[in-house]
Amino acid sequence: MPGHFEPLPGGGAAVALDDVEISIIRSLAVQLLELIGPGPAPDAPADPLAELFAEGPSEPPADPVLRRLFPDAYSDPGRAPDTAEEAEERQAHSAEFRRYTENDLRAGKRENALAVIRALDALAAAGEGGAVLKLSPAESRQWLGALNDLRLAIGSRLEITDEDDTDLLYRLPDEDPRKPMVMAYLWLGGLQETLVSTLLS
Repeated sequence: MPGHFEPLPGGGAAVALDDVEISIIRSLAVQLLELIGPGPAPDAPADPLAELFAEGPSEPPADPVLRRLFPDAYSDPGRAPDTAEEAEERQAHSAEFRRYTENDLRAGKRENALAVIRALDALAAAGEGGAVLKLSPAESRQWLGALNDLRLAIGSRLEITDEDDTDLLYRLPDEDPRKPMVMAYLWLGGLQETLVSTLLS
């Protein structure tokens, strides 16, 4: 089980993590939370209808990691607009979509990252020297979302855009300052892959 998720009887997944692994994942999840930003203020009115119609930002984020986590809905990276009018129309549709969806997307990503932190804190409090993390099916899906977001964030910082970039990262020399981030990216990818397999089994 070390380094990969395995299915639990009755659903869910389990993985053995040592103290260093727990610390790395937790630190990355905290950084992701800081990047996504805080949720609603504690004194915000609890009006579900107002919350439903609350508008989010209409402009794409300036940070490339956030642009990767919250991409434009109407952009096609593989195809440039035929005309200036088409480009303008795409931009208007993307802004409208972002305005009504980004707050919910941020809330979901924030909840997933918090679920990871809570699970790891509970695991660390239970014993020393690492332990076996056991997740329910719902927690497993939250972890899957958080692992995906962490890999997108690290991949963006490493400027990974396709599979060829990943192949080049495997060959980085040990003295390259990106090496620790690359190792985290690849390790999280392995965790994500085995969690997907576990949930599909």
